[in-house]
Amino acid sequence: MKQFRILVISILTLLPIAVGAQEHRAEVLLETTQGDIRIALYNETPKHRDNFLSLVRTHFYDSLLFHRVIDEFMIQAGDPTSKHAEAGKRLGRGELDYTIEPEFCLPLHFHRRGVVAAAREPDRINPERRSGACQFYIVWGRPLIDSQLNRVQERLDTLTHGTVQLTPEMRQVYKTVGGTPHLDGQYTVFGEVVEGLDVVDTIQRMEVDKYYRPYTDVRILRAVILKEP
Repeated sequence: MKQFRILVISILTLLPIAVGAQEHRAEVLLETTQGDIRIALYNETPKHRDNFLSLVRTHFYDSLLFHRVIDEFMIQAGDPTSKHAEAGKRLGRGELDYTIEPEFCLPLHFHRRGVVAAAREPDRINPERRSGACQFYIVWGRPLIDSQLNRVQERLDTLTHGTVQLTPEMRQVYKTVGGTPHLDGQYTVFGEVVEGLDVVDTIQRMEVDKYYRPYTDVRILRAVILKEP
């Protein structure tokens, strides 16, 4: 009985640490024309976290569009040229003049539904897989079955030279929640939606043109920091 009490006390002692780690994450609110999206930023990706917060502080994201929306895949924003873009203009090429080294945190943070990740240039011109400075996407992705995940693993083996393995825990999330596992180990995941996933769902279902830009503009009215790290 004494040993049991010691074990319980030990577990209870550790709980505030785990909860505290969650509470001390920075949080950003995206107020959009479709509703609010609240994002928590990961402390395990400090370069991406601090860069995102810096852009929010300077009101960089205010009035930018979700310019690329693919049903059952993701929604993307952060192109600075989207602020005053006329209807029908192809967007997605605007960026800032620096990049960020990747901060892959597998298997802790992966491309499950609701995470926030940094967009980047493709491998052929960006073999180091450095993130772009300002464009980001929020993952949707449909749930997958084992045979699909097996094919994804084969693809990852080729693209990452066998360095990325889908753990049983990751596979279970991809089967029950959904996501985009084919991007794991190639794009940095640096946050997650903690409120407003229904807004993400609404946006990812919108009708789009041939460039995947919504016919009805979805604008970030403003981005504000709710919590500092």
